[in-house]
Amino acid sequence: MKDMHLTTTTSTTFAELGLNASLLKALDAEGYTTPTPIQAQAIPGVLAGRDLMGIAQTGTGKTAAFALPILHRLAADRRPALRQGARVLVLSPTRELASQIAESFRVYGKHAGVTVAVMYGGVPFRPQVNALSRGVDVLVATPGRLLDHLEQRSVNLSGVEVLVLDEADQMLDMGFIAPIRKILSKLSQRRQSLFFSATMPREIGALAAEMLRDPLRVSVTPVAKTADRVTQSVIHIEPQKKHSLLVELFADPAMKRTLVFTRTKRGADKVARHLESAGILVAAIHGNKSQRQREAALHEFRNGRIRGLVATDIAARGIDIDEVTHVVNYELPNIPESYVHRIGRTARAGAEGIAISLCSGEERAFLRDIERLTRQTIPASDRTGDATLVSTAGAGGGERGHRHQAGGHRNGAPGNGAHKHAGHREGGARSGGGNGSGTGKYRGPQRNADARGGKGGGKRHRSGGAATAR
Repeated sequence: MKDMHLTTTTSTTFAELGLNASLLKALDAEGYTTPTPIQAQAIPGVLAGRDLMGIAQTGTGKTAAFALPILHRLAADRRPALRQGARVLVLSPTRELASQIAESFRVYGKHAGVTVAVMYGGVPFRPQVNALSRGVDVLVATPGRLLDHLEQRSVNLSGVEVLVLDEADQMLDMGFIAPIRKILSKLSQRRQSLFFSATMPREIGALAAEMLRDPLRVSVTPVAKTADRVTQSVIHIEPQKKHSLLVELFADPAMKRTLVFTRTKRGADKVARHLESAGILVAAIHGNKSQRQREAALHEFRNGRIRGLVATDIAARGIDIDEVTHVVNYELPNIPESYVHRIGRTARAGAEGIAISLCSGEERAFLRDIERLTRQTIPASDRTGDATLVSTAGAGGGERGHRHQAGGHRNGAPGNGAHKHAGHREGGARSGGGNGSGTGKYRGPQRNADARGGKGGGKRHRSGGAATAR
């Protein structure tokens, strides 16, 4: 596997990359002229037909890195897709991210006559069947809903020429290994395959080695590097006092657009209810929320009508909002790579950001894992025993998940769904029984498995005054 590492920006322009004139016209209309490092390194390799593993943190322009060369290929070889099929398949973990990717393809390909369809759960089945009936150039799908269509024989994947697995690390953490392999069995072996991921745990690299053929590896940031311009801190606190401390933190008017992370969906709801009871305008977003609820929460958060969005890791993938001022880890993630992705939600588009983690005694092992991964000691303060903070029953937010074990498994306590075969379905994950000890077997069509919301796949990302394509 060939490695190419780039940590600085490049003066290469999109025109110099040899992209189709119709794409350059669309990019110019969006104000994009200079590719980001991941784009400058990935696009030539993809144009040459290479399989690719791209490693880049959120906000680096991963979507354009694969969308632009794919659109160039489609524009250069105009031919219809198979009925009920697609020439390009992009797999995404959540409906939020799927919607943004599809929008990016539409924005960049608006002068190329490219057709795009999206498949995710939480919406009626029939319109998706109709959209694909004559075949499309690009299909963006979540694995859960795509499996529904495969079971119903309403989709034909035999004509897929290019496969993209976006946010591969999160896809696999969510328990999608078996569904992905089932989808892969329906594809041609002659396809071009592209992996893009924010982090690269070892087990993800091993699976990629099985699925990619002589891939080009492009990395623009160390796998464990936290986002620049983020001021990090840890507050040690008893779990039953976390609610009280979180309300105290929100007394700071600077926390005007804050993402609060919990490990479980139930925990997100409990934290949101407590903040609302304290008069703080927030909303919770996770896989159990309806599509309308998720879109409404994102819209209010993006427009500043609410100060906080309480989210799970899976639901937060695809939240594309530049002005997030703070990230609060109400619960530390039991997967250390998730910490890197969480705090990358702030300090986007050249801005500064603040990340605060509330760490209970039982989470100190998670903190050690995070510091070991990121090779840093996060500044900490101790509020344990603070009499000014009120204890609240059940304030821990959610059950404690165990650290991942050998072989890449992430085990969770019964009921929290932390294990990749656990009982909850979030973002389209198929799973077994609801007590966290299920088999992980596919259980047939499910309409609310995936999530959708957000917009702006083609939005401008401001960094140092220049617009960059995402």
